[in-house]
Formats: sequence, structure tokens, C-alpha cells
Amino acid sequence: MRSGVLVIVAASALLAGCTSEPPAAPVIAPDTPGGTASVVAPGDVSARVTPPPNDADREYVAMMIAHHEQALAMTRFAPDRAENETVKGLADRIRFSQEPEIGAMKQWQRTFNAIGTHGDHSSMPGMATQDQLNALGAARGKDFDRMFLELMIKHHEGAIKMATDVRAAGSNVQVEEMADDVVATQDDEIKRMRKLLAEL
Repeated sequence: MRSGVLVIVAASALLAGCTSEPPAAPVIAPDTPGGTASVVAPGDVSARVTPPPNDADREYVAMMIAHHEQALAMTRFAPDRAENETVKGLADRIRFSQEPEIGAMKQWQRTFNAIGTHGDHSSMPGMATQDQLNALGAARGKDFDRMFLELMIKHHEGAIKMATDVRAAGSNVQVEEMADDVVATQDDEIKRMRKLLAEL
């Protein structure tokens, strides 16, 4: 009877050895171009592989919040002033996409303790002047439709330039993803607006 117990114990030990997980392999973390890659313990991957935001990331997010806020101000004129239903629909699309993007960027600022404002709005590409905003607010019908499209095309082109710049100069993965979304979404909208402007 004792020999039977020993066989069971030995078999259990062997089974446990077979099912235990092997130690996690180290991870090679890429360095800057031309740099030397380093070996990182699995538990340190997120901290080492994802670099913290740099000044370009923080500046981009602050600027893009202000940039989006001006776009929203322009879209709010459309329901009462636009004549073309497609222009109204486009304004709604821009508003409904950029409002949550502002929320996401402000959350990013809180996460990285990077809350701030970009003071010189005139230096941002594509921003409308106050005189242009006043003229847009005073316009009605087809005049509004044309002015809205012209200003928003320029506004989107400025946002794409900013996003392209931060993809080259930034370091934070989340900011890069936000910039990629801006380029993809606003490039598509520019094409639609140019086509619509030509039809008016």
C-alpha cells in the first residue's frame, strides 16, 4: 500500500513540473535611431518602451484644444445661417467628432499633469481671425455656406500640419494616435468640403 502512495506522489510532482509556466523572456526595448537597444524585464516594459510626453506633445495638445474649440464655434453658426443641408450636416459631423476629442485631450493633460493654455492663437496654422469669425456670423445663406467651407478647409489644413509636426517631434504614443486620427479624419473632410464648394 505504501508503494502505491509513493507512485501517486511522484506522479503528482512530475505533473506539476510539466504544467508550471516557464520564466518570462526579457524584452528588447528599441532605442533612438542609431542607438543601442536595451534588455528590459517584463514587468518594466510599459515604463521603458512607452516614453513620457515631451514639450512637443504638451504644446500640441494645448494648441489642438484651442484649435478644436474655434472649429466648434464656427459650426454653431451653421444651423441658423447655412442654406445648404450638406453644409449643415458637415458642421454637425465636425462638432460631434471634435467635442469628444477635446474631452480626450483634456483627460490626457490631467493624466500627465500637463494642463495649460496656448496663449498666441494667431500663431496656430489655419486659425480664423476675429474679423473672419465676425463676418461668418453675419453671413446668411449661400454666402455663409461658401465662407464656412473656405474657412474650415483652411482650418483643417492647419490642424493636419500641426498633427504632422508632432508626429515628427513628439514622443508620446497617445499623442501620436490622436495626431493620426486628426490627419485621417480631417483629410477626408477637406476632400468633401472642396467638392461641395465647387458645387455651390
